[in-house]
Amino acid sequence: MFDSSVFNIDSTNLSTRISQAAHYLEEYEKEVARAQGAADQIFRSKDDALGRIKLLVEFAPDDERVKELFARAKACVKGGAGKLVTVDEEFLRYLANEDNLKKHFAEASEKAWNEFLSANSENRLEKNFPVPDFKKHTIDDMKDKIVVLDNIRYPDNQFDGTDAEYIWSGTRSDGMYFLKIDGREWLGPYEAVKRYRRQVDTDLSEVREWSVIGKISGITCDIPDANESKVSGPVMAWVVDPIALYVPGHIMAVYDEAGEHTGRFIDEDKLSKLKEDFYTVKAVPDDVTPERLVEIFMTAIKEKNFNLYLDCISPQRKTNPVQQSLLNYHWDLHQERFHGEYVHANINPEKTVTRVVRGYDDKGIDSFFLDEEEQEKIKQAYGEKEEEAIVQTSAFDKNGKQIGSPTSHILRRIGNGRWYIDTYETRF
Repeated sequence: MFDSSVFNIDSTNLSTRISQAAHYLEEYEKEVARAQGAADQIFRSKDDALGRIKLLVEFAPDDERVKELFARAKACVKGGAGKLVTVDEEFLRYLANEDNLKKHFAEASEKAWNEFLSANSENRLEKNFPVPDFKKHTIDDMKDKIVVLDNIRYPDNQFDGTDAEYIWSGTRSDGMYFLKIDGREWLGPYEAVKRYRRQVDTDLSEVREWSVIGKISGITCDIPDANESKVSGPVMAWVVDPIALYVPGHIMAVYDEAGEHTGRFIDEDKLSKLKEDFYTVKAVPDDVTPERLVEIFMTAIKEKNFNLYLDCISPQRKTNPVQQSLLNYHWDLHQERFHGEYVHANINPEKTVTRVVRGYDDKGIDSFFLDEEEQEKIKQAYGEKEEEAIVQTSAFDKNGKQIGSPTSHILRRIGNGRWYIDTYETRF
């Protein structure tokens, strides 16, 4: 907060006070310029500059020097509030398309869940809790009985048993079920839900509670405790093999032994066709410019077109399993950002910089001094040309406010090939 008591103004010191205010205003202007349109920035010189100029305007409103300071200060206040843009409806279309997809899969999953329960109603336990008493029911009585377990907490209730990995469900007083999760019956549907989140529903981040359809396969005595010390006592429990996982309101996934991944989510085979209708860009042109490639890359992320996302990225960044894992990891990060931080990014073409980083630059000033034969000789000696382009983007949220400072993306092109994005991890 500016202390006005240290800035008394009278006719004898007006010029001095104007000079002092101008000094603070210059520092404020530099800070605003460095922010480059970013909102919510802290400007250390702001209060000192604006406080002094306010007092000057009140004391000498007609002084031309004061008027100039006021105009500059006003520009700083507007610039310091962050760069604002008009949000085009097209920028948000990907969110509406995603909502339509989520609605389709939620309805299809609810239908499939209810149909499965109806088809297995005769073999389903009418009441899960209290757990059927082990003294009254043998494994022959219970084997292959269908159970529906709600509020399955994973990984909270996960533990390593003596013979398998489980999630416990229930209480010691009412009895427990141990849901087996170290086999494909769990891992297949679980991975299918992750695919669904990655390809359709970004809001479905970390699922803490699941509904599970399973069948009883055995009985065991174990300690449902994740701690290595396992200080609690053992529990007799029915072992349940999962058949289907369900996140109510989102998706259902089933174990599919003959499937491509041993697990699939409902209507997964329809996903490509459903999404194909939403895609506005389906391929990268061979003659794509650096600016256009960054736009296509952003579109691929927004429209959840993973194959197009991969096609934008430099081949050298996707050659081994570790790099493939990183591609998935950063895909998830990009998805979260375009759903929680910003909705679009503008390309700043006037900021694009292109240069040759390896080989001979036949478009550089050197070529002015050399004939074609001399240039060709140098090209052969230098080897294949590699170019680098730096493209700047500015991201903004659904209200049109710029988020953070502009970001630079590095692209590369080798020889006569097309441009590829090298720093695909960079936020927009």
